[in-house]
Parts: sequence; C-alpha cells; structure tokens
Amino acid sequence: MATFESQVKHVNYPQQMVYNVLSNLENLNKLKEAMPQDNAQQIEFSEDCATANIPPVGKVAMKIVGRTEPKEIKFEAANSPVPFNMWIQILPTSETASKIKLTIKAELNIFIKSMVEKPLKEGLEKIADMLAMLPYDRF
Repeated sequence: MATFESQVKHVNYPQQMVYNVLSNLENLNKLKEAMPQDNAQQIEFSEDCATANIPPVGKVAMKIVGRTEPKEIKFEAANSPVPFNMWIQILPTSETASKIKLTIKAELNIFIKSMVEKPLKEGLEKIADMLAMLPYDRF
C-alpha cells in the first residue's frame, strides 16, 4: 500500500464553511467552467460523486464513503484501474481560517508505483491548491 500526501494548504475560510462546501460535491458544479481541463475531461459532480474522463485511463469516479463533520471527507475510487482511497482533512487555524491536506492510499505494485508516483503526487498537489483557492463564501 503506497501513501501520498499533499502539502498542508492554508484556506482563508473557517473550517465549517470549507467542510460544508466540500462534503456536497454538487457545490463544485458552479466552478466547473474555471477548472483546468488539461488532464481530465467531462467532469461531473453529484452530491456524493465526482466523475471525470481521464485519458488514457477512461472514466474514473471518486465516491464519498465517509464524512466526519467538520474535519474529514473520505473518498473511494470507482471504475479505476488502480484501487485507491483519498481523504481531505480540514483543521481550523483560527475562527476565520483553516488548513487542508489531501492523502491518497493506493494498492500499487512496484512497477506501477514507479510509473504513477510522480503524476499522482503532482495531481494531488494541484487538487489541494485548487481546493485552497476556492471562494467558499460564494457557494
């Protein structure tokens, strides 16, 4: 089992506000147009699921499988060639700010790990950066 973690990202919004937005993925539909489409296409969000067409892998879905309000959201991959889980941790730094960190645990054999480690880390950082910059007060 391989574990990948993002850097801790600071968010200029309170923990509860960040949790409320991220725990219902339908909120992200409002930002679909602004999301980078470089590696993922046809991104769709429902309350508990995010789906994207990722060439050359195909359609991959992330489903929310657990929520611990207001500090954690757990995801599980569906339709993925590699089984993995991801979670978002949200911790307060003050009454008006918080910090987030993303973690992925994946079942990777040594050959696959060497091929996907760098893009997986880069993708995790991009997602963490995007989540840190969201205008949580506009949802």
